[in-house]
Formats: sequence, structure tokens, C-alpha cells
Amino acid sequence: MIGEAARRPSLARRLMLLALSWSLAALVVSAVLFAVLFQQAALRRFDMGLSDLIDNLTAGTTVDQGQVIAPALTDERALRAYSGRYWEIAEFAPGGKIHADARSRSLWDSEIHPPSDLGQRLAANPGQPVTFSTRGPLGEPLRAMASNRTVFGRPVIFLAAEDRSPIDSDVRAFIAWTAGAFLLLGAGLIAAIVIQVRVGLGPLFELQREVGAVRRGAADRVAGAYPTELMPLAEELNALMAHNQEVVERQRTHVGNLAHALKTPISVMITESAQRPGPLAEVVTRQADVMRRQVDHHLRRARAAARTQGQGERTSVAEVVDELARTLERIFQDKGVVIDWDADEDLYFLGERQDLLEMVGNAIENAGKWCKGKVKVRAAALGRDGLRLTVEDDGPGLPPDQREEVLRRGSRLDENAPGSGLGLSIIDELARAYRGALRLDDSPLGGLKLVIDLPRSAA
Repeated sequence: MIGEAARRPSLARRLMLLALSWSLAALVVSAVLFAVLFQQAALRRFDMGLSDLIDNLTAGTTVDQGQVIAPALTDERALRAYSGRYWEIAEFAPGGKIHADARSRSLWDSEIHPPSDLGQRLAANPGQPVTFSTRGPLGEPLRAMASNRTVFGRPVIFLAAEDRSPIDSDVRAFIAWTAGAFLLLGAGLIAAIVIQVRVGLGPLFELQREVGAVRRGAADRVAGAYPTELMPLAEELNALMAHNQEVVERQRTHVGNLAHALKTPISVMITESAQRPGPLAEVVTRQADVMRRQVDHHLRRARAAARTQGQGERTSVAEVVDELARTLERIFQDKGVVIDWDADEDLYFLGERQDLLEMVGNAIENAGKWCKGKVKVRAAALGRDGLRLTVEDDGPGLPPDQREEVLRRGSRLDENAPGSGLGLSIIDELARAYRGALRLDDSPLGGLKLVIDLPRSAA
């Protein structure tokens, strides 16, 4: 049952999953977008520094006697070996290779290694700098920029590069902080969505509780004030229950009319046959008695079925057991029967009082008939919506192979015992009509134990 409930579609689960999917997707896309934008902004600032260095190199570079002379820059990092900030002035040699004319002291005996297609990239974008990634003298990652300029009519390539490890570290830190912030935001969104769905669907859950209260007999109609979207449903439910109650009342009327219509002719037949003794009269009497029992049997089942289909009516179990215990103790006072009973004060049977009286009365009467002097009755809640009534006696008991037989209508294992043999079958019929059950078992007292499971109403 739990597996089936888990597989059953849930409106709340569907709304939560849909909202969470969109929200988490939006958060992930936003986090990635922020990280990319931050990285691009950092690289733009980084490139501005490289561009300034190239501009300074271009402004101070001269050509003397065919030699490119680099300016005397005061950038301390470019003067310190392997500092991470490098520049180089070069020209294209025959074959498309780059030949360095001058370089910063920070490069020491190394060079900036441009990509093999640098010449094509510069030619494809005249006057525009080209950026690329490479490795420095110590293997550090470099962000480099190359620009093709003309100095005194001579084409010269200016290259500037800088260690990009700090900027990469800043980007990673930003991503980590952003991920943490978005995780917290995602957790808050999940909580907000769950609360929103639960609060938004609260009227539906309240309607479910009210309908359950009507089914259990704790209320006779749905009376809550619901939102505009649910109010028509509540009104239709009330109309349906009113119609159902009307149908049940009509069924009860028909059952009563049928009872009177059949019982009167049967009683007349029995009376007339008794006044005219003979073989025919005996047959008529016997068959009429069978007809009367059948009528009682089916009318009782029809009445119980009609009651269980109507709106829930509740009956106090303790009051019924107390009333029957006092009455039956007086009936069996010559036998000295003591009825020990116990039932919770807030235990209510979901059904009519007359049906509970008939079931409990037959059960205690059967126990009193067969006991030696002690009958024990207990009633307690069973699960969420049920109650269990047990009736035990200290009599001779009943073998297991005979228990099914005594539940058949009119079955009597001892013809010398008083009664019609209908008591246990009546209990079984009424219990089944209320979707309950009757079970026969051995009693610790030594006799028979009747276990009756019935629906329970809210206190």
C-alpha cells in the first residue's frame, strides 16, 4: 500500500518539482553567467594594462641606423627577472618567423612565445591588438597581447605579457563565493516553494479533512469557507451528500413498507395453519417460518447497507455495553452470571444504535447462555478508523472445526439449548454490512472468544 501511494500522482509533488526545476535551472544559469561576466570583466581590465604597456613601448621606440631601439621604461616589474611582467619588440623575419629586437630584463634569456598563426591573425585585423595565452620563463600561465605598429615607416611587433595566475585565483574565489551564495539562495527558494505549495494547497487539505469528518460521522456537511475556486466543489459535495441521504431515507421507507407487506401475510398464514392442524398445516407452518426468517435476514442486511451508505451516525459504545450488561445480568441472575465490561468513554461506533445493540446483545447473550458464570467484554480503538469488541466466557468453548458451521443461519450444535440459532449469524451479517468482521477464537477464560471489528467514529 505504501508503494502504491508513492507511485500515485500528487498535485503538491508536481507543483513542487515544477517550481524547483525552473528555480534551480535559473539559479544555475545565473551563477554560470555571473562567473563568465566576472571573468570577462577581469580580463578586460587585465588587457587594458597590457595595452597601456604596448602604447608606452610604441611611444618611446626609435630606429637608429637600422636598429630598433627600445625605450628606457621605469616599470620595476619589467626590470626584475622572472617577475611575471614581460615585453618584447620584434619583427617578422624571412619565412614568417618572429625575431626579437629587444626585450624586457624580466625575460632574462627567454622570449615570449607567440602562436604560430600570429602573423595571419595580425594581418586579418590591421591596427587591432591580438591576445593569446602562452607560458612564461618559469612555466607560469601568461596572458599576452601583440600589436603590429609602424615606427618611422618600419613595421614592428610589440608584445606584452603578464602572469594571469592572480586573475585566475580571483575568478576561482568569485566562483566559490557565488556558488555558496547561490546554494544558500537555492535552499531558501526550496523552503519558500514548499511553504508556498503547502499554504496554497491548504484549502484542499482542509476540504479533505472535512470530507473525512463527514465520512467518520463527526460532521454532517462541509461547512468551511473556501476560496472561490474550491467553493463550487464544496457546494457540490454537500449537494451530493444531501442527495445520498435522501436516497437512503427513501430506501429505509421502502424497506419498512416491504417488511410490513410481507410479515403480515406470513403471520396470517402461520396463524391460520395453527388453527387447522394436519399435514398440510405443518408444511405451511414450517415453510412460512422459513419465509419469515429469510425476510428478517434480507431486511436486516438491506437496512444495515442503507445505513452504511448514508451520512455517518455515531453511537457511544460504553453506553450500549453498560445498558446491555445490566439488562442481561438480570436475565441470567438465576445462573449467577457476572458480566465484566470495559470500554473507553470516547469510543464511538460509526453506525446506528439499534444495529450495535443487536450485535453486542447477541454476543453477550450467547456468552451468558454458555458460560459457567463469567462473561468478559472489552471494547477499544483499532487503528485510526476502527474499533474492536471482544466478548469472552468461561464455558466449554467451541472446537475450531465447528466455528464456521455456527455462523450459518439457524445452525444449532445443541438442540437442547434455548434460542433459534440466529445470534452469531446476525452478528456476522451486520458486521459485514458495516465492512467489519466477526472472528471466533479461544478465550483465556476457557470458553469461546468473539472478536468483532467495526468502523469507529471520531469522538
